[in-house]
Amino acid sequence: MARFQERFGVFAECLLTGVWIALASLPLVTWPAALAAGARHLRRHLAGEESAGWREFAADFRVAARRGWAVGLAGWAVAWLLWLDLAAVRAGLPGGPLVGTVGILASIGCAVTGLRAAADWQPSASWRVLLGAAGRRTVLDPAGSLLIVGGFAVVAASAWFVAPLAVPVIGAVTAAASPWSSGTRPAEAAASLTSTTPHTTPPPTEGHNDVSDPPQVPPQGGGGRRRRRPVQLGAGRRQRPGRAPGPTPPTRTP
Repeated sequence: MARFQERFGVFAECLLTGVWIALASLPLVTWPAALAAGARHLRRHLAGEESAGWREFAADFRVAARRGWAVGLAGWAVAWLLWLDLAAVRAGLPGGPLVGTVGILASIGCAVTGLRAAADWQPSASWRVLLGAAGRRTVLDPAGSLLIVGGFAVVAASAWFVAPLAVPVIGAVTAAASPWSSGTRPAEAAASLTSTTPHTTPPPTEGHNDVSDPPQVPPQGGGGRRRRRPVQLGAGRRQRPGRAPGPTPPTRTP
């Protein structure tokens, strides 16, 4: 019962955050900043911070909107290009269906990338870096991208049935795009990281031979054997190594 109440509280917070995001997106070009502030608010709420409220959401929105308005303007430009593609399809131009299909897929990819970038936003992060990382993750994580596309479909269906119902669903889609949406809370992840200590092997003491490190044996064979130099004798004869020198023969006189 307690787990159900906790999860229902998270769901209710997502719906409330969706209303905040919709209100902050009314200037049209501020939708990335609104999504970024909403995702950051949900992270604080799941972390159990007491300062998760409307004031913190507004402060994050102001910081994110300083550079995020350009991203919002680019998003509306992509929507305008999609409208042109669909107009070409309706006009019956040659190649219109192919161009329309490519335009729709590209627009969906841009929407998923923008939502992922907003969900990863931090006050010290750059929107260009966030968009680049989100684009790579959109391609490399097709399952997560399809999940976000399904969230877009739910928002569209809710708006088609009852228009005001689509407003709170935006918060749930924002939570689905967040990196912590896999089920692990930020506080639990941080606790697991701090409680884990790396295993280090103590250095071997002096005089202790490790079984895993056998002693080095010099190589056998001719390559490792040092040749002895011959010993010079008095009569100019050479004595082979390993033999004792013999007596010197007497010299004959005429």
